Amino acid sequence: MARWPRGEAEIEGLIARGELQKVTGAAADGRPQVARSAVTLQSAAALIESDPDSAFILSYDAARQALTALLAHQGLRPTTKGGHLAVEQAVLAQFGTGFRQFGALRRRRNELEYPQWAGAEADADEGRDSVSSAREIPQASEKLIERLGLF
Repeated sequence: MARWPRGEAEIEGLIARGELQKVTGAAADGRPQVARSAVTLQSAAALIESDPDSAFILSYDAARQALTALLAHQGLRPTTKGGHLAVEQAVLAQFGTGFRQFGALRRRRNELEYPQWAGAEADADEGRDSVSSAREIPQASEKLIERLGLF
């Protein structure tokens, strides 16, 4: 399968800056990560009422896992230098705004993980919304992954 053409220059830049790196072999099969993201999302849904912060964070993790799976299937992975932001940048460059909710989830997850003020916690409604938003990402990733070749 051919390399995904959209966003090639941005991906090359992320690689050149050390924010993404190339991988081969079993690491270049994203399908197990997509499956794992669905399990993580189920865990998030189970925590909405009892622990909405964790539900939100797990929802985000499920979305990140699914998007990282797309990159893995292309033989790419984020480095510690690029981190979660590199995932967002690579996915937006290649696939457009279809995954734009990931950025909002990422920023809010950072607020929950590293609070700067009291009262920054999520509530059950926000937990439900995060599960709903995140659910779209693994579903879309599962449909897209088979169309991706190595970068």
